[in-house]
Amino acid sequence: MTEDEINERHNEKARKRQAARAKIMADKTREKGLLIVHTGKGKGKSTAAFGMVCRALGHGMKVGIVQFIKGGWATGEKAVYSAFPGQVEHKVMGEGFTWDTQDRARDIAWARAGWDEVKRMIADPDIAMVVADELNIVLRYEYLPVDEVVAGLLDRGEMKHVIVTGRNAPEALIEAADLVTEMVQVKHPFRSGVKAQRGIEF
Repeated sequence: MTEDEINERHNEKARKRQAARAKIMADKTREKGLLIVHTGKGKGKSTAAFGMVCRALGHGMKVGIVQFIKGGWATGEKAVYSAFPGQVEHKVMGEGFTWDTQDRARDIAWARAGWDEVKRMIADPDIAMVVADELNIVLRYEYLPVDEVVAGLLDRGEMKHVIVTGRNAPEALIEAADLVTEMVQVKHPFRSGVKAQRGIEF
């Protein structure tokens, strides 16, 4: 086969893919606020959510972030968001991982306070996107009732986006969500003795 024939064959396939894509997109005209869930054992759930925050900021949207559990960490994203005081409201609602706090009553109180912040942000018409980071962990440990949380997430403005992260998303939340991504761990440096590092884990 000549180079011209290879190019023509490639171009013909590209034209068919373009036509198929246009057909798929023809009836995708609706916009709505999405309930997005990032779950699974793999790394990148929060990172993907914060990437969406970056994208929203680029479009001039106001974003609310509530971080459950990770309260003890001085994270890089918190430092970045402080540069956007009019666009990002960032609340850290926790004292660290449960194996560090070892106080269920306090963990539940922090979870309830964090959930109250999430609900407030969802109700705020100026906030276009809300991130509930590690909320799935809170639900897994039964610090908050799943039914209450799912109902609260569904009771939002038509164009409000909400992103929930954390392992072990409950089935009721997965069912309610518009978009669910499960991160799968294939390989992780922690298993080779590499500790969490600045700019990667926090």
